[in-house]
Amino acid sequence: MQKRTLGKSGLEVSALGFGCMGLSFGYGPAASRQDGIAIIRAAVDAGVTFFATAEVYGPFTNEDLVGEALAPVRDQVVIATKFGFKYENGVRTGLDSRPARIREMVEASLKRLRTDRIDLLYQHRVDPDVPIEDVAGAVRELIQQGKVRHLGLSEAAVRTIRRAHAVQPVAALQSEYSLCRAETGCTA
Repeated sequence: MQKRTLGKSGLEVSALGFGCMGLSFGYGPAASRQDGIAIIRAAVDAGVTFFATAEVYGPFTNEDLVGEALAPVRDQVVIATKFGFKYENGVRTGLDSRPARIREMVEASLKRLRTDRIDLLYQHRVDPDVPIEDVAGAVRELIQQGKVRHLGLSEAAVRTIRRAHAVQPVAALQSEYSLCRAETGCTA
């Protein structure tokens, strides 16, 4: 498997990453836990080193699945997860990228992922109620604490990326590029 370095971050990942969302959320029924673990481990065996999940997938169950599947090979892989939503009684109710929420989410994600660090932490969606500088500053503090290695943004505009990057270098940008989106009725 070929490798790529994300920007100037030094973070090396496999050229093909594995977006784990569909194993427990989004595109039809979830795989059984046993099948999900087997699929992720088969990807590792095939040379994939980059795995992406998010607290919202399930919610929370996908991170737990990914954590269990990758625990035996944790030091050989890069794990990315995302933050940015608010939950009430386990149901997503909006956006929340306040620094306190980011810190709370990272602690919970570390436990679910069975790791001491998140290699790439994305803001899942830009929160119009929280300045991106505050978001980047909170992630910078988590990087200084060793809980996170790199900041990423998802679905962010150029201006937002530049403002975040001025506070903490942005290692990756994730934009949806899918031939099959749940919103379009695709059931693949």
